[in-house]
Amino acid sequence: MAETRGTRALRGRAIPFVVHTYEHREKGAEFAAAALGIALERFAKTLVVDAGGDPVFALVAGNHELSLKAVARARGAGRASMADPRDAERLTGYLVGGISPFGSRRALPVLLDGSLLAFDQIAINAGQRGVILELAPSDLVAVLGAVALALAAP
Repeated sequence: MAETRGTRALRGRAIPFVVHTYEHREKGAEFAAAALGIALERFAKTLVVDAGGDPVFALVAGNHELSLKAVARARGAGRASMADPRDAERLTGYLVGGISPFGSRRALPVLLDGSLLAFDQIAINAGQRGVILELAPSDLVAVLGAVALALAAP
């Protein structure tokens, strides 16, 4: 099994999860979901967003686009924008295409697209390109203190 800071963080909290690996040839939830045969709507894209100067993780379902306005509202910020990829890598210690909210170098607030709560298991990056883990969304919320809300763009 591929071991990452993300999987170590979950194991340290005794959270059950399953690891899947695939040949990472391109970034994106669509490619990973297809490679693993996981429904795209069960895939959580991990995005780093600058919300009024404060970085946050926004976890949105793979079949949706993120609403930056929803992130800004949730954080009480005037505006939100995608973090520069170099800043995202510096903050998390992970490479873009492998960013995970678990085991991040800096603990960031986590916003979770509420549609992901409808599933028994969701898939999310484990902290390395080509390594995905599946876990219960309720465990993700408990471990990360994630706030669930509507994050998908209309």
